[in-house]
Amino acid sequence: MAPLSIWQRLTSRFKASAPEPESCFWMVDIHSHLVPAIDDGISDSQQALTCLTQLAEWGIQKIITTPHVSGDRYPTATATLRKGQYALQTQIDDYGLPLSVSVAAEYLIDDHFVGLLQQGDLLSFGSRRYLLVETGWAGAPNQLSDILFRIQTYGYTPVLAHPERYRYYHRHRKSLLELRETGCLFQLNWMSLTGRYGVECQKQARFLMQERVVDFIGSDMHRPGDIVEMARLFNSADFKLLREQPLLNASLFQETDLLQKDMSWPEVQ
Repeated sequence: MAPLSIWQRLTSRFKASAPEPESCFWMVDIHSHLVPAIDDGISDSQQALTCLTQLAEWGIQKIITTPHVSGDRYPTATATLRKGQYALQTQIDDYGLPLSVSVAAEYLIDDHFVGLLQQGDLLSFGSRRYLLVETGWAGAPNQLSDILFRIQTYGYTPVLAHPERYRYYHRHRKSLLELRETGCLFQLNWMSLTGRYGVECQKQARFLMQERVVDFIGSDMHRPGDIVEMARLFNSADFKLLREQPLLNASLFQETDLLQKDMSWPEVQ
C-alpha cells in the first residue's frame, strides 16, 4: 500500500465529519499567503496545492491571496506578486480545481507603504478598490486615522486585517470601533474564532461579531498545518454568529479586480 500523502495525513483526523462544500458560504477568501517562497507563508508548490484543494472542498471558489509587503522584511515588487498569481492559476488549471485566483497584498502601514501609496503602486481588489492593510504588533502607527483618510483620498477603501489580533485594542475597543466609523472596514481571521491566537483574540473576535462590524472573513492561511485548526470553525458556536455578519466576500465573486482587468500575464522567466 502506498504511503499516505501529506494531504491525506492532514485530513484523516476530520474527514469523516468534514462539512459539505457549501460550508464556506462566503465563497471568496480575501486573505492568505499562498504564493510559494515569497513571504512567511507557503514554501513550495506542493504545499500550495494542498491548501488550494482544501479551500475548494470547503466551498471557496475565488481566492484573493495577499502576500506581506513591508519595507523591512518583504519589500516585494508588484511585478513579482503578479508572477506568483500566474504560477498559482496555472497550477489550479493543471489540476482542474474549481478556483480562480487573484493577487493583492497585505500592506504593513510603514514608510514604504506611504511611498507606494503616493506612487499608485498598490494592488487592491474589487470595484471599491479594497486595500488590505495591517499595523505593527507593538502599537498602532502614529496618526493612523490620518493615514486611513489618505488612503481614501487616493480612491481606495481601507480594510484592516485581523483587527482582533492587535492586543493594544483589547482594552481600547472604542478606539478600534472609531476606525470603522471613519470608513475603514474590518477583516476577521477565520482561525481567531477557533482560538488559534489565544483566548483574548478569540474574545475580541466575538465582540466584533456581536457589534456586527465584521465586513470580511479571511483565512490568513500560511501553511497546510493550518487546515486542522481551520476545520474546527464549522462545528463551533461562533459559526452561527458568523452567518449573521454583513459579509462582503460573496459580492466579489463576479467582480473583475480593477487593477487586474484587461492586463496580460507577466512574462515568466
